[in-house]
Amino acid sequence: MWKNSSLRCLFAITILYLRSLIYGQEIGSLGHPQNLKCVTHNLRKMICTWDVSSKGRHGQTDILCFKTKEKRVEIPVPESSSTMTITTNSISGTAFVTKEFEIHKKDISFVPLAPRILSLTPDFSTSTLNLKWSDNGSVFLYGLDAFWQIQILRKEVTYYSKLTHEDTILSWNWTSDMPLECTSHYVKIRCYINVTQFVGPKDWSDWSPIEEVPGKDTEPNGSGVFPQDTVVAVGSDVTICCVHAKGQQIQRMTYGREIYPMIRLSSRSSAIRVLNASASDTSGTNVVCRLSEDDMDGTVLFVGYAPDTPQNLSCETSNFLKIKCTWKPGRPSGLYGKRRTKYIFIVGLTVSGKSSTSARLHWFLNGSFAEIRLLCQIEVSCGHSERRLHNVSMPGGEFSTYTAQLNALHAYTKYQFRVRCSAADHFWRWSDWSRIEEHTTLEAPPARGPDIWREKSPSGKSLKIFWKPLSLSEANGKIVSHEVSCYLLETPLEYKEVTEPSNSTEIKLGKRDCVISVVAKNHAGSSPPSRITSVELPSDNVKTDRAVAMGNGIYISWNSYPNMTCGYIVKWCHSSGSEPCSVDWQKFPSNTTDAVIKSALFRPGVRYNFSLYGCKSSGYQLLKNITGYMKELPPKRAPNFTVEETSSDSILVKWEDIPIEDCQGFLEGYRLSFAKGEKDALKPTLSESGNPELKVKNITDLTKKSLKILDLQGKTSYQLDLQAYTAGGLSPPNSLYVVTKEDSVGLIIAILIPVAVVVLLGVVASIFCYRKREWIKETFYPEIPNPENSKALQFQKNICEGNKTLKTLEMNPCTPNSVEVVETRSAAPKIEDTEMMSPAADTTVPEDGSDSETENHVVVSYCPPIIEEEISNPPMDEPVGSSQVVYIDIQSMYQPQIKPEEEPEIDLVTTAGYKPQMQLPVSALKIESCSPAEEELDKTAGYRPQANTNAWNMDTPDSPGSAESNNENASFGSPCSINSRQFLLPPKDDEDSPKPSNVGWSFTHFFQNKPND
Repeated sequence: MWKNSSLRCLFAITILYLRSLIYGQEIGSLGHPQNLKCVTHNLRKMICTWDVSSKGRHGQTDILCFKTKEKRVEIPVPESSSTMTITTNSISGTAFVTKEFEIHKKDISFVPLAPRILSLTPDFSTSTLNLKWSDNGSVFLYGLDAFWQIQILRKEVTYYSKLTHEDTILSWNWTSDMPLECTSHYVKIRCYINVTQFVGPKDWSDWSPIEEVPGKDTEPNGSGVFPQDTVVAVGSDVTICCVHAKGQQIQRMTYGREIYPMIRLSSRSSAIRVLNASASDTSGTNVVCRLSEDDMDGTVLFVGYAPDTPQNLSCETSNFLKIKCTWKPGRPSGLYGKRRTKYIFIVGLTVSGKSSTSARLHWFLNGSFAEIRLLCQIEVSCGHSERRLHNVSMPGGEFSTYTAQLNALHAYTKYQFRVRCSAADHFWRWSDWSRIEEHTTLEAPPARGPDIWREKSPSGKSLKIFWKPLSLSEANGKIVSHEVSCYLLETPLEYKEVTEPSNSTEIKLGKRDCVISVVAKNHAGSSPPSRITSVELPSDNVKTDRAVAMGNGIYISWNSYPNMTCGYIVKWCHSSGSEPCSVDWQKFPSNTTDAVIKSALFRPGVRYNFSLYGCKSSGYQLLKNITGYMKELPPKRAPNFTVEETSSDSILVKWEDIPIEDCQGFLEGYRLSFAKGEKDALKPTLSESGNPELKVKNITDLTKKSLKILDLQGKTSYQLDLQAYTAGGLSPPNSLYVVTKEDSVGLIIAILIPVAVVVLLGVVASIFCYRKREWIKETFYPEIPNPENSKALQFQKNICEGNKTLKTLEMNPCTPNSVEVVETRSAAPKIEDTEMMSPAADTTVPEDGSDSETENHVVVSYCPPIIEEEISNPPMDEPVGSSQVVYIDIQSMYQPQIKPEEEPEIDLVTTAGYKPQMQLPVSALKIESCSPAEEELDKTAGYRPQANTNAWNMDTPDSPGSAESNNENASFGSPCSINSRQFLLPPKDDEDSPKPSNVGWSFTHFFQNKPND
C-alpha cells in the first residue's frame, strides 16, 4: 500500500514539472526586443536595429512572429532624445510583447558610408599610383573634417581632407618602393569624419571594395626586368624584379658581379633587394636575370649623388640684357649625358599671419641685388577657384629676405601661394616659381543670417522653422549652433539653441502669432539675425498649374501681384513618396514673375509639388500650387485593363489609373492598338510587327476609362495593346488576347438570303410557267407531235441527204398538187402488209390540170407549209411534177374476209382507222353524196390531217365537190408516216377548237401570251 502511494506522488510531481516547463517555454518564446542600436550615416537619418531574446527564462523565442526578418527601421535623428516603442506580434497579428526604448543622441553612433573608388591609375615610369574617389560631401549640410585611411598591399597611409557640402573628387598619389610591373597592387580606402558637435560615438566607415593594378606577371606575354634604366641616389634601397614567361625558371639574378638572393613575388616574378646602393660607373650598373645558359634578360641602374649646392655664385652683365654667372658645382653627381646636373635659381618662401582677411609672405633670394629694383609676382589660389596674380615692386638687397602683405582674403579659407621675381627696370624674364606654400586664414563671425522658412502644423498650434546652411564664404568658420527665438512685440516668448547639424526645430504657438529670429554662431561670433513672421494670410480659389520641364531644372511662372511688397517664395518638397519630406525653398524679388528652379536633388521622372507664396508686411499668402518635372520620361508601365464585354463585332475594354510615381511625367493620353492575331509568347508587339491591319485608337480624354472597339469580325482572335504616354514617350505595352463571339445575326441572314432567293426564283418561275403554259405545252409536248422531232424512226439528221430512196419524208421546196383521200363504201379486198407498195410504183398520178372526173376518188386541194430550207437539187431521174397523196382507210384494209351475202352492221366509229399517205391505185370511187352515218364516220376517223379542216373552203375550185373544181383529187392535211399502224391522236370531242397551223418554235412566241382555253 505504501509502495503504491509513493508511485502516485512521484507521478504527480512529474506532471507538475512538465506543466511548468511547457508554461515557461510559452512565456520565454514571446521574443522580447533587446540590444537596440542606432547608427547614422548622414547625421539626418538613423538606422535602428535590435535583437530578439533567443532564450527566455524558460524556453526559446520564435522569430517568425516578426513581420520583417531584418528587425531594423530608418527614422530621423532626434534633436535631443526620443522614445521608441517596439511591439512583437504573433503570426496571427496579436500583440503580446511591447517594449519602449529611450533613445538619447549620445547613444547614436556616427559611421560614414564606405567610400567609392572612382579610378586607380598607375604610372609605371615612376612607380606611382594615382587614386581618385568621391567624398560624398553633399550628404552633409555643412563642412566637416574627414580622414581617409588607405591600404596598399600591407602598407597603410592616412589622408586628410575637408567636406564642403558638395561632392568633391579627391586625388592622392603614392610612390611604391617596388616597380608596379613586378606584381599586382591592391588598394582599398575607408573614412573617418570628425564631427565635433556630434556627441555620440564616432567610428571608421567600412572598407571600400578593393581595386587592383595588375602587374606584368598577369599578362600572358609579360616579361622583363624592372625598373628599366632608372636613376637613384647613392645610399638608396632599390628593389629590382624579373618577370619571366610561363613555364620558365629563373636560375639567378646578379647586380654587377654579385649574385643576390631572390624574393619570390608570384609564380612568374622574383625580385632582389639592393641595400645602400653605391655610386655606379659612367655607364651604370648592369642587372642580369639568367633564365638559362642561353637566355637572359636585364636592365641598367644609374646610381649617383644629388646635385650639390652651388658655391661662390657670381653673375655679371654689361647691358642688363644678358648676365653671366659662375659658380663652383661642388661634388660631382656621377651622372652624365642626359642625366647630368642642371641648374636653376632657387627661391625660398614662407607664409605667416594671424588674421581672417590677410597674410604675410616671406621669401629669400640667394644673390646680391642691392643695385637694382625687383619686381616680384605672387600667385594666390584657393581650392578650385581661379588663380590670381599680385605684382609687388621692391628694392633689391644682398642675400636678403623679402616681405609682402596680401589683404582682402576670405576668412577660414585655405590658400596656396608661390612667388617669382625679375628685374623691374630692365625686365628680361621671370625666374622659376618657388615651391607652393599653404595657409588658412582665421575664422570670422558669419557674414549674414541663414535663409529661413516656416510651416504651420495643420492644427495651427505649432510652427516648424527651417534654415539653410551658410556657404563656406558666408559662414567664415565652423557653424556650431543656431539660436531660434520667438518674439511678440519685442517680447521674447521662446528661445532655443539648436546645435549642428540640425537645420530645423519646432516651437509651440498656441493661439498666438509671433516673429521668428534665427542667428548662426561660430567660434568667432554670431551672424546678423534672420526674421520671418508666423502669420499666414487666408487664400481663396488656390489653383494648381503645371510647370515646364527644362531638362536641368523646372520652369515656373506666375502673374504679378502689386500688393506683394516683399517678394515671392517658392517652396517645394524633395520627396514624393513615403520618406520624410525635405523642405526647400527659394526667394525672389517682387518684380519677378518667372524662374527656373534648380536643385542637385532633382531627379528625372519624379514629380515635385511647388507652392507659391506672396510676401506682405502683414504675413505670407498662398497664391497657387504648381506641379512639375525636371524631365519627363515615358511611363514605367501601361495601365492594367480588362475586357468587360464582347460581341460579334465589338469589344469593350476598361482600364485603371496609373499611380503618379509610375507616370514619370504628365499623362497626355492612352494609345490602344489592335489587330488580328493569336497568342504567341515570341510574337513582337503590335507596334513592332508591321501588321498592315493594325489599327490605333488615341484617347486624349484622361477622364475616360473605357473604350468600345467597333467594326470587328465575328469569331476572330484579336490582340489588344494598351499604352500610356507622356511628353517623354510611350510606356511598355500591356497586351490582351480576346476572341469575338460568333455573328448569329449574320449567320441567320446568310442562311435566309439564299433561301429567299430560291423561293423568289421559284415564285417567278411558277408565274412565268403559268402565264406561258400554252406556249410551253405547244413547245415541249404538243397535241400533234412534229415527226421531225420524233426519235422513233431514228432518222438521220438530214434525211434527204442521208437516204435518197425515202421520198415520203423528204423535205423539198416543192408543193404537192393534190392529196387523194379514198373512202371505201363497201368491203374492200384484204390487203396484206406485203401488198403495200410505193405510190411511185403502183399509182399513176395525173399531171397538173388533168381531168380526173372519170376516176372513182375525191381530190382535195392541199398546200402544206413551204419549208424554207436549202436543199440539194433533186436527182434527174425523179419526177419534178406534182405528187398526189392518197388516203385510204387502214382499218378497211385489215377487215376480216366475209362473204358477200353477209352484210354485218358496220360501226362507223370503230371502223374508222388510220389513213396513211400512200399513193395507192384507187378503183373508180367517187364520193358524190354522204349520208349522215358517213359524215359521222368521217368525224370519228382515227387520224386527222395536220390542217384546220374547219377552215377548208369547199367552194374553192380545188375543194372536193366544188362545181368549179377541175381537180377530182382534192387534197388536205399533210404528209404522214407510212409505217404507223396506230392512231397518232385520240379522238377529240371538241371539233370546233381551232387547230394550230404551225407548231414550230419562234422567238416572238416567248413573249406572246396565249389565250386560255
